[in-house]
Amino acid sequence: MDNTKKFTDKADNYNQSRPSYPDAMIKFIEKYFDKNTIIADIGSGTGILTKQLLKTASCIYAVEPNDYMRFISENNLNSYNNFYSIKATAENTTLLDNSVDIITVAQAFHWFDVLSFKKECHRILKPNGKIFLIWNTRDESANINKELFSICKQYCSDFTGFSGGIENNDTKIKIFFDNDYKTKTFPNQLYYNRENFINRALSSSYSINQDNQNYAAYINALNNLFDKYQNNEIIEVANTTKVYYK
Repeated sequence: MDNTKKFTDKADNYNQSRPSYPDAMIKFIEKYFDKNTIIADIGSGTGILTKQLLKTASCIYAVEPNDYMRFISENNLNSYNNFYSIKATAENTTLLDNSVDIITVAQAFHWFDVLSFKKECHRILKPNGKIFLIWNTRDESANINKELFSICKQYCSDFTGFSGGIENNDTKIKIFFDNDYKTKTFPNQLYYNRENFINRALSSSYSINQDNQNYAAYINALNNLFDKYQNNEIIEVANTTKVYYK
């Protein structure tokens, strides 16, 4: 499947259940802001990170190729006069040469063609501009995430790992930054009620849909996992937010 279409039937679940990013991370990026800062949030999806950055950026171009995800972000964010929705890919953003101060990518870099995206970043980024690659990453040492990993592996044939299978200090990241980058990690524990926990699982690109013969068993396994770890009908999922930047 074309990567730009992977989330078409998952966009509603994505919008309802995907977590935001910790305030400490937003403040960290804002250290590189001034009142004239222009950001390109590439692979912006339903606008989760875009919304958090709109409060302080002068202008944000939210670049998203998937029509339905982009429609949701426009519906959520069009009241901001510094929000501009762009129908384009990461490899061909349609933005002008040397036009942005900061590029952000949240939960999306692993879908891009690394070398083509790298070339595009060099084209649109101003001299001395900054790039931030961002992931919410489950702590895979936590028992709940170990069990969730096993469930996904059992029922979801496309499952390669959380965050698209991207590894810590992944080779793709090293290639993109020419092995010259910094990292910063922020705590970001996640809390879900039952509905949002299920929706979060269903929002993943690898998740099976209702027409799959294993769907009922998959949902049952997720419900059993929720029951095992819930406290007053809330489940805590160990998670951090990691930023790679240069």
